[in-house]
Amino acid sequence: MKVLVVTCSPNEDGLTAACGEAARQGIVDGHSRARVINLNGFHLERCAVCGNGWGTCRTQHQCCLEDDFADLQGMFGEAEGYVLVTPVYYGEPSEAFKAAADRLRRCECTKPEDAPSVLSGKPTIAIAAAGGSGGGAVHCLGVLERWLRQLGAVPFDLIPVAQRSREYQLETIHDALAAMCAAPAAPVRAAATEARSDRRPPRRGHSGRRNTTRDK
Repeated sequence: MKVLVVTCSPNEDGLTAACGEAARQGIVDGHSRARVINLNGFHLERCAVCGNGWGTCRTQHQCCLEDDFADLQGMFGEAEGYVLVTPVYYGEPSEAFKAAADRLRRCECTKPEDAPSVLSGKPTIAIAAAGGSGGGAVHCLGVLERWLRQLGAVPFDLIPVAQRSREYQLETIHDALAAMCAAPAAPVRAAATEARSDRRPPRRGHSGRRNTTRDK
């Protein structure tokens, strides 16, 4: 299995980075391939809400903004599973994650019935790394789970981590990734159908690159 590990914190020595490394090691120990990226190393603009609210994301399923998003969308398409690791800010994923997630959802959730999202049927582990008081992690995971289901991905596990739970939750992350890599693949069509009612907007007729990646 090719697993994409997505982190999104500028702190390379913080809790989010430690969770990402635990995930990477679990994938490797699960005899699979890990690709680790940090969204803070990408140039990603926020969605521009083009035209009357929709742009090429709705018709071509690609974003018209010229930055690193196309590369990121390609990485999601190539992967067979995902790990999403975000710090928690105000009970939600980081701004870097939301900038990427909003645009990916617009491009992928607008695809026709016979062309499911690139995430459809693919197992995913979401991790909310809450520093400081450790609050907001559960709400953050709820946001991530809803996003995953809209895109047809299969949430394999949702893991909250705080500084006080760091030691044993890093082991949990490792073991969860090893288990995910060993699990049988879920049917793509079933996952896409389950998400369809929540993911697509109603249709009205027809009408400097800098990436931080590591392959292991």
